Amino acid sequence: MTHTTPRIAYSYGESGAGLEPPAPGKGLIVHVVLNVEHWPLDAPMPRKLLGSPHGADHIPDVPNYSWAEYGMRRGLPRVVSALTDRALPASVSFNAAVIDAYPEAAGRLRDTGWEFIAHGLHQQALPSAPDESVVIDECLRKIEEFTGRRPRGWLGPGLQETFMTPDLLAAAGVDYTCDWVVDDVPVWLAAQPRPMVALPYSLELNDSIIYATEKHSSDEMYRRFTETVEVLAAEAALEPRVLTLPIHPHMVGVPHRIRYFDRILDELSNRGDTIFLTGSEICDWFTAQRPATGH
Repeated sequence: MTHTTPRIAYSYGESGAGLEPPAPGKGLIVHVVLNVEHWPLDAPMPRKLLGSPHGADHIPDVPNYSWAEYGMRRGLPRVVSALTDRALPASVSFNAAVIDAYPEAAGRLRDTGWEFIAHGLHQQALPSAPDESVVIDECLRKIEEFTGRRPRGWLGPGLQETFMTPDLLAAAGVDYTCDWVVDDVPVWLAAQPRPMVALPYSLELNDSIIYATEKHSSDEMYRRFTETVEVLAAEAALEPRVLTLPIHPHMVGVPHRIRYFDRILDELSNRGDTIFLTGSEICDWFTAQRPATGH
């Protein structure tokens, strides 16, 4: 019995061999992914900061709903300003229900000109949906109608998939997914009717895991970032590497963490070997050099 996935061919550290950087001397590719989500008050919260008394879950879960809602009200403007003040691009991983639930926030994000990555309708994992194909199609449709552009990328809520998800995404015209956190460069992912690109994402530098799951101190993301860059930059001098920063407004957007995010952006901006790209730009850079027929 094999323990490797039939979706992505295994490579022993050679998947980035032969790739040229997007620009001369710019081998460290930075991808900021801003997750903007809708957590319905009349449903179980997808994540909790405060546990329920006596272990009993309740709806409405006011404290945990408020935790996420603060991010949409105060955290999101801080994060957006941190990026726009520095003229840096981001990919917005976007629950399509945000369009109706937070129209002002959705409009502000559209005005940035950043790329929108489809992130489901609500913050509900696809395996929990009655029909995941309906969720995928409705999410893509709503975002296309709102932005004028059909999303090329997908990031599943919680990065969760069924065995059929890549095929459904490929059939819907999606070019790349961020669900498969397997490498530091893009790789081809087998799907029908056509292959997709699996872009690098991050669990280790994901603010949700660092602060909500592992419950580290406010400087932990910055500490991990500095040590990660030290390794990836050395490797990127030989062949490109993608550094993904997955962030959430209710995590890095709070007052005691936003300054560490500012520091991360400043240090990356001041490096001579970095280039900030969106998801589609990374996908196009990869496929131009390594088309599907040669993967």
